[in-house]
Amino acid sequence: MQRASTNRSVSKLAALDPREVILEFLESHDLEYEEKDGKTFLITLPGEKKLQTHCALIIGDHSLSINAFVIRKPDENVGAVHAWCMAKNAGMYGIAFAINELGDIFLVGRLPLAAVTDREIDRLVGAVLQYSDSSFNPLLELGFANSIRREWAWRVSRGESLANLDAFKHLI
Repeated sequence: MQRASTNRSVSKLAALDPREVILEFLESHDLEYEEKDGKTFLITLPGEKKLQTHCALIIGDHSLSINAFVIRKPDENVGAVHAWCMAKNAGMYGIAFAINELGDIFLVGRLPLAAVTDREIDRLVGAVLQYSDSSFNPLLELGFANSIRREWAWRVSRGESLANLDAFKHLI
């Protein structure tokens, strides 16, 4: 008897269409997105330090994956950048830092399709936004300090605004 009850619960979860759950979530949260091929959703998440995080939700045969670009391959201190990301991974919910074949840094995660609910998508997308935004400046400082200094000097020499570099003035 208990087994039939479990099977009924699983079939109810399996009956949820992940695409419909995702669409409902995106619409209810008023997020900017584009749907590709019925299985891929490209989402733009607004941030504070990282003004936009581009994120993809991809429905596979057995799971939903989430991928978000954080920063390009660091110019310097690559080992320190990777160590920082690995140390952060241990305390993160549902996603982790990863690199692609070019060395660019992403946030990635995966959910079984049966677990795709409004609440879980909210948790994953929220985690991507939180970790992308909060890690942006520390990763730039570690991996691009010399580029930031050069950009600062160039802007000063031309009388350009330093407003969006203000968070890095301690590096100068």
